[in-house]
Amino acid sequence: MRKLIAQGLADLPLPGSGQTLPRWRALAAVGALDLSLAKLYEGHTDALAILAELGGRPREGLWAVWAAEPPDAKVIFHDGTLSGRKAWCSGASTVDHAVISAWTENQEPILVQTALRQSGVTVNTTPWKAVGMSGSESGVVSFEDAPGELIGQPGDYVTRPGFWQGGAGIAAVWLGGAIAIARTLAASSRLPKDCHAAAHLGALDTALRSAKALLVETATWIDANPAADAAAAALRLRACVEATANEVLLRTGRALGPGPLCADEVHAQRCADLTVFLRQSHAEHDLAALGQLAAKDHQDWMP
Repeated sequence: MRKLIAQGLADLPLPGSGQTLPRWRALAAVGALDLSLAKLYEGHTDALAILAELGGRPREGLWAVWAAEPPDAKVIFHDGTLSGRKAWCSGASTVDHAVISAWTENQEPILVQTALRQSGVTVNTTPWKAVGMSGSESGVVSFEDAPGELIGQPGDYVTRPGFWQGGAGIAAVWLGGAIAIARTLAASSRLPKDCHAAAHLGALDTALRSAKALLVETATWIDANPAADAAAAALRLRACVEATANEVLLRTGRALGPGPLCADEVHAQRCADLTVFLRQSHAEHDLAALGQLAAKDHQDWMP
């Protein structure tokens, strides 16, 4: 990851800047390479986008965005310091800085940027027992009067245009991982003599190209409407790519059997990683939210 930063490969165009598609292509390319690496890469680039959009102060080093809010882990920001626990912190033992969701004493939701290599910050990765996404080294980070800096104003994190633009970008990472898995089937020596394997690949070609088309359409729409609410567009793209990725996992397994899952370490890790990474989707909750939005705006269903 630090090598990517040193080579300038993490300095991506901002979402909604007219170059959303090149940004997403870079995310997909890293996703096809290694999904744990892509998790850190996407988090770093998302943090830089947030800082740019809300007037934060970027500093050298590796960044993360930690915004999970489980009921048993909450961070309070008071008098310029952070106190509390933050869970689901990807790259907790690796990153230098983080943009984190926190709360004021008046229970207002805010964003704070903080350095991780300072007193008052403790990282615990012991609870991370994952097989899929094991390389993301997620953990729990505890803060005890650790200095931080407010970014923007209360509520800005979810109300800014970049929230859903960034949320849509996750789908590009999923798609890259799915493509890498499907290519194992495309390269299989079974295809010329196994019509069922070829049929599975034909189905995946259709699904992957459909997901790619929606990704291109969504990126184009975001660049044409950079200040618009992209919630429906993001939820639609994520649902499409998640369904496609699940089909890739199912069909490659049915076509190739257990062999690659047991003898091809890279393929097996990709399948385990993608299975876990897709759960960043909120499944039926996201589909329900999309359904509510679609009920109000379905005029463009016709070609």
